[in-house]
Amino acid sequence: MSGKELLKKAQQNGWVVDRINGSHHIVKKDGKTETIPVHGDKDIPTGLLNKILKRMDLK
Repeated sequence: MSGKELLKKAQQNGWVVDRINGSHHIVKKDGKTETIPVHGDKDIPTGLLNKILKRMDLK
């Protein structure tokens, strides 16, 4: 899954883009903050993707 796809999935689940710092989108929801790396169409490494999804309660 690419960073763009993850960002779209997060926004569909109520996460809001707070700010963008370079190629990293910082999203917030219910007091939680998460960073999503968006490096073009490159896939996020599996381990990192699973950790992000778990922290965002999307998995």
